[in-house]
Amino acid sequence: MYENKNEPIATKRVFLTRLIGSFLTTLGVIVVSLGFGTWGYHFFGEMSWIDSLLNASMILTGMGPVTPLTTVSGKLFAVAYCLFSGIVFLSLMAIILAPISHRFLHSFHLPDDDEGGVA
Repeated sequence: MYENKNEPIATKRVFLTRLIGSFLTTLGVIVVSLGFGTWGYHFFGEMSWIDSLLNASMILTGMGPVTPLTTVSGKLFAVAYCLFSGIVFLSLMAIILAPISHRFLHSFHLPDDDEGGVA
C-alpha cells in the first residue's frame, strides 16, 4: 500500500489521495458504529430513536451517556457498546494517522542532498 524505504517519497497527490481514503474509511466506520449503537439503545434500552442516536453519539465520542438506562438489557448493551467505542476510537486514530506517520518516517530514509548515495 505504501512505498518502501528504498523508493522515493510519494507525490503530494498520492499523499492527499491516501489522506482522503483514510478519512472516508473512518467516516464509514463511524456511520456503521453509530447505526449499531442507535439500534442497540433503541431496542435494548427502550429509548426513542432520537434519544438512542444522542446516547450512541455521545458514547462513541467519549462524552458519556445522556439518558439514564432503566432496563438490564440496556445496561448490558451500554457496557458492550462503551468497550466497542473505545476500540473503535483507537482504531480510527490509527487509520487517520497512518499516511501521515508513514510520510514522516519515510523522510528519514531519503538521501541527503549533498550525498550522492542512498541512505
